[in-house]
Amino acid sequence: MARKGAGLCPAEFPALVALILHPTEGAVLFDTGYDPAFFEATETLPERFYRWMTPVKLGHGEAVSEQLAGFGLRAEDVRAVVVSHFHGDHVAGLHAFPKARVFCSRFGAAEVARPGRFARVRRGVLAALAPADMDKRAVFFEDLPFVSVGAELAPFDIGADLFGDGALVAINLPGHCPGHWGLAIRGEDGRRTFMIGDAAWSRGAVRDNVPPPRLTTSLLGDTRVYRETLL
Repeated sequence: MARKGAGLCPAEFPALVALILHPTEGAVLFDTGYDPAFFEATETLPERFYRWMTPVKLGHGEAVSEQLAGFGLRAEDVRAVVVSHFHGDHVAGLHAFPKARVFCSRFGAAEVARPGRFARVRRGVLAALAPADMDKRAVFFEDLPFVSVGAELAPFDIGADLFGDGALVAINLPGHCPGHWGLAIRGEDGRRTFMIGDAAWSRGAVRDNVPPPRLTTSLLGDTRVYRETLL
């Protein structure tokens, strides 16, 4: 279900998180991965279907809020969280950072408020994982100044400049689900690292240009647009 033509064998997909140390803004996270809050949010039906469809293993100390200690940081030191999209494996830890601004897409945030619990679960969204004060802390990509990222990330050429210095630029990567964005991170050496969320689920998928099967992409988003983004 994760790679076209690969069959139905089980596969593991780590929920990846990036810690970025911005020179003036401090600690910034790209996504938050899984957290015990995921299990609380999927305790009852229909949300329980989410847990059945994507079995989760989360060991002691693996939540990002716990891993920060290894970098000499506390959860309250995180100044901002950049959300690629609002699927549970990307936002389950949001609650742990109550002082952080939440950079996200307006269309992604709207998915959390979509009517109907069944409809939200089918699209991979658990409303309980969104902070209660989301409306006060959200900074929408669509409202930020857009800048060029040059030819380095072609064909993606523009994005939303989070802090006005070009260090972190959010780039629209449509198709996986409404409001799905990536993040271009400019390092001290000037080179960029491109965090792409779920625009692809493996390096091989990007290298070989092999998307997930249509059944998977159509359930969550738009198959045609997903494949155009992967190209």
